[in-house]
Amino acid sequence: MNGSSTALIVVGLFFIGGIISFAKQQMPKGLIVLLSIGAAMCLFAGVLRLEVWN
Repeated sequence: MNGSSTALIVVGLFFIGGIISFAKQQMPKGLIVLLSIGAAMCLFAGVLRLEVWN
């Protein structure tokens, strides 16, 4: 596990925490969807950069 994959996974988990927080505050659904797309992309990129796939 290198630094960039770790950073992407951590950012994705941070975004997931933001999604939960925004949902509890009843923020606009468009903002929550946009944040969830960003979280999914960060987590997906972080997992694909792991060394186990090579």
